[in-house]
Amino acid sequence: MSILRGFLPCLLVLGLITLPISADVLLIDGEPRVVERAEQPTRGMHERTVLTRFGEPGTRHDAVGEPPISRWDYNDYSVFFEGPFVIHTVVRKEVSESR
Repeated sequence: MSILRGFLPCLLVLGLITLPISADVLLIDGEPRVVERAEQPTRGMHERTVLTRFGEPGTRHDAVGEPPISRWDYNDYSVFFEGPFVIHTVVRKEVSESR
């Protein structure tokens, strides 16, 4: 039993270390571009946190499919949720082209 107590925290730490780091990669004119923003919703963030930090979105799209996927549109990016948690933040093409 003591082996399990030592093994479980190590497994948890290993799992946290291997979590992906969020970045947006866009193909514009065939060239990949990474769009980095200091402040945008990140994977795993809860809806309430997104509302608190970024305010009310311009448009909310109803959830579709199973699992339910919904989208909130802000001025220059869209946030995709699976249930109440962020799975992706996508910067719209027209915004990234102007940079």
